[in-house]
Amino acid sequence: MKQRGKMTGYERMMMALQLKQPDRVPIWELIIDPPVIKALYGDISYADFVEKENLDGITVVEDQKIEEINSTTFKDEWGIIWKKEPSGLTYPSGGPIKSEKDLDKYKSPDPDAPWRLKTLVSYVKRFKGEKAVVFLGHEVFEFSHYLLGGMDKLFIYYITNPDFVLRVAEIISSYKCRVLQNAVDAGADILLTGDDYAGRKGTLMSPQHFKKFVLPYLKKAVEVAKKNNVPFIKHTDGNLWKIMDDLVNSGISALDPIEPIAGMDIGEVKEKYGEKICVVGNVDCTKVLTQGTLEEVEEAVKETIAKASPGGGHILASSNSIHPAVKPENYKKMIEVARRYGEYPLDPDMVKEYREKNYITKYGK
Repeated sequence: MKQRGKMTGYERMMMALQLKQPDRVPIWELIIDPPVIKALYGDISYADFVEKENLDGITVVEDQKIEEINSTTFKDEWGIIWKKEPSGLTYPSGGPIKSEKDLDKYKSPDPDAPWRLKTLVSYVKRFKGEKAVVFLGHEVFEFSHYLLGGMDKLFIYYITNPDFVLRVAEIISSYKCRVLQNAVDAGADILLTGDDYAGRKGTLMSPQHFKKFVLPYLKKAVEVAKKNNVPFIKHTDGNLWKIMDDLVNSGISALDPIEPIAGMDIGEVKEKYGEKICVVGNVDCTKVLTQGTLEEVEEAVKETIAKASPGGGHILASSNSIHPAVKPENYKKMIEVARRYGEYPLDPDMVKEYREKNYITKYGK
């Protein structure tokens, strides 16, 4: 139940995405993997965890029917083969489109399948108005290399057969935008796409290829949000400086997670683009949340708040996700410190001291 005088998580998230200042910095996470949840609370669901920790938003993806091949391998509705690691994480290991002939006869899944948004509907029913329901979809980059059987193959086609790549992209975009629209109709508060464009050293493709093969489809996804008057968060890891102007000008409402170990200082991003986008992130989950002490976690959170939170327009999260290697006690500490120091008005002495720091330098790149 909402406490008198306190905002709901939904209100905090929406105010931050409008570049305004709520009662405290919202706390949300793109993904919280089951091993961390289990270590903290035992066998409870992700939704129950979000409620227990009183996070301000909850993330949900579309539902898919899968065909189990064996105990560690399955095929999804797209015909993509997935392998499951002991941690429970999955990765693509083969795609159904190996030639233009395959593409000619390929049929994407049904975006309007009655089971597609079953989980979303349950979250809307449970959390609507209390927590922001964030629907995680995709554009075309990741699913293009999933369908083609590897990123290397996709990049070769960028050069040797660009029309083939664009045909694949149109199929994916048509499906994904339809699902995004259906998600809004079902009650999602925020749309998000999760294709990663970069690694620590820079973008995975040239800026020219990004503009030709990726950006137009990001804009199509953003347009779904705009026409429905809902915010749009773009998630991508890595060093994005070469394409930052294109990302911001695509119309996104926010950028997540602004990865510090990849050279993305959230204070610099806020200074350059904070009048246009909300910044989301960016407590390091590569070194600090996985190997750091509780004191180091506290320092990282305070610095993040000092750099990104003044004036609003910031949602606190990790630099990617709460993955299985994250120490559960470190994530718990991150949330605790964020609540302690994230109340508005922020402590001006803390902001002055910590905005000049750069905790990530000790970890290198």
